Amino acid sequence: MSNELGEFLRARRARIAPESVGLPRGARRRVPGLRRDELARLAGVSVEYYTRLEQGRSPNVSDSVLDAIGSVLSLNETELEHLRTLVRPTRRARPSPRGASKATKVRPTVQAMLDQLDRLPAVVLGPALDVLAWNRLADAMYDFTGKDDTNMARHVFRDPDAAVYYPEWDRVARETVANLRLMAARHPDNPRLESVIGELAMHSQQFRELWAHHDVMEKSFGHKAVGHPLVGRMDLGYETFPLTGEQDMILVIYMPEPGSASAEKLALLASWSVPELEGQLAERGVPGLTPDGAEG
Repeated sequence: MSNELGEFLRARRARIAPESVGLPRGARRRVPGLRRDELARLAGVSVEYYTRLEQGRSPNVSDSVLDAIGSVLSLNETELEHLRTLVRPTRRARPSPRGASKATKVRPTVQAMLDQLDRLPAVVLGPALDVLAWNRLADAMYDFTGKDDTNMARHVFRDPDAAVYYPEWDRVARETVANLRLMAARHPDNPRLESVIGELAMHSQQFRELWAHHDVMEKSFGHKAVGHPLVGRMDLGYETFPLTGEQDMILVIYMPEPGSASAEKLALLASWSVPELEGQLAERGVPGLTPDGAEG
């Protein structure tokens, strides 16, 4: 049986250089990073106590102890919350909604709101990075319409053209895996998450290697570069907003820097209707970008 808590703590211990916390590295050190006894001593707990925690046998550990461990391991806020989730899965995990094995539809008012955002691409993502809704400009970017399975993680790891579409593919891949792992801890019994993660682990060596790092990341804001087949590279910032009353759905809005070349390219995409876009793609022999990995 997998011990996510132990694997997470060991991965975080391995990245802490002993000298960074005032310990000598030593020539005979057999493990990268901190040993269990070193971490326990720095956090102010016994080695036996920390060992039980790393083995998943201390469900009643206090927040003060977790904070001390997190401080030694230099955990950021998201990583510390992830640690608490792993320690107390029955208290922290969010129950999966009925029908969670399939992508969920958004409220009609949410779709109406997306449709009003005609100058900026916008999508709604579920916990497994399923694209649950989008507006016309997001469709112009990704070619969602008519696809049975639009999932951003599958797009990154299973679409053969993903490395072209994402000029910064390595960073996008790391962030995608880190966000999926965070969601998996919050929803340990979500069949849709299990299905997406299982498929990617089976078919992608890069995914397996990144998954083994145990990195976690909240999708909140950031930058994404996309290489559109018609207008070329666009550098876009994005902001995310949780949808109140929905099960970990977030609204993602992409935006270029005003007056930039990317803003001009996005405006050009916005000026074309869907049939015009399809015609432009056909003229160039481009099958279309499909987040499920199939040709459009």
